Amino acid sequence: MCTTCGCSNGARARITDLATSKLQRVGEHEPHGDFVRLHAHVHEPEPVQTHAHVHGTTVQLEQDILAKNNRLAEQNREWLKAHNILALNLMSSPGAGKTTLLERTLRDLSSSLAISVVEGDQETLFDAERIRATGCPAVQINTGTGCHLEAEMLAGALKQLAPAPNSLVMVENVGNLVCPALFDLGERAKVVILSVTEGADKPLKYPHMFKASSLMIISKTDLLPYVDFDVSACIAFARRINPDIEVLQLSATQGEGLADWYAWLRGQVSSER
Repeated sequence: MCTTCGCSNGARARITDLATSKLQRVGEHEPHGDFVRLHAHVHEPEPVQTHAHVHGTTVQLEQDILAKNNRLAEQNREWLKAHNILALNLMSSPGAGKTTLLERTLRDLSSSLAISVVEGDQETLFDAERIRATGCPAVQINTGTGCHLEAEMLAGALKQLAPAPNSLVMVENVGNLVCPALFDLGERAKVVILSVTEGADKPLKYPHMFKASSLMIISKTDLLPYVDFDVSACIAFARRINPDIEVLQLSATQGEGLADWYAWLRGQVSSER
């Protein structure tokens, strides 16, 4: 688990603003502007000796790391709310189609919605460059050895991104169906994307992800004739874990189901105002 393995360390993350190529390391400098006021009163717990392999120490370490993250997430949430910005956290396995869906969404909705994107990957700027090619502002967070984004990383990214008031921020988390579910970023909702190439049993295999998410998108539905994927079973499994989860089915490449996705997004934006 990230709370004990050591990859939860914002100091190893790097944030790149694609508009300026400016590189910042998370934790390298104190935040400026609104984020100084936002994060001014966070008191961090004393460091825990992580080399002690005893149950009590492990539990305390998990509590300390998650408590710190949750405090910062609440401050992110307050800042976003004060600026009337809706933030969504998109999560999936690698290759489920998050970036492709974002590209199509940006091209279709950028004329009617102000949208900016925070990209999360262990390395490379590939995905943020794809987003920038649509004309949308984007920053890239590279987590290094980390397998998820954290609230401190998002705070740094928001400072560089400077999203406009009354806008939408889409956060594409690191491809991973486990750890991103544990870390609140301050987002309004988590969205899990599951492609039909992955298997209908994933909600039962990775229950924390589907329990934490408000919406499940079944992606790449144009491939259904060619794969063994039981849509009804997948939805039933997800609702066994999370009875309130909403479900959409779509193909970002063919356009099937995108109208429902766009309606869901507009509904979230309207409810934020």
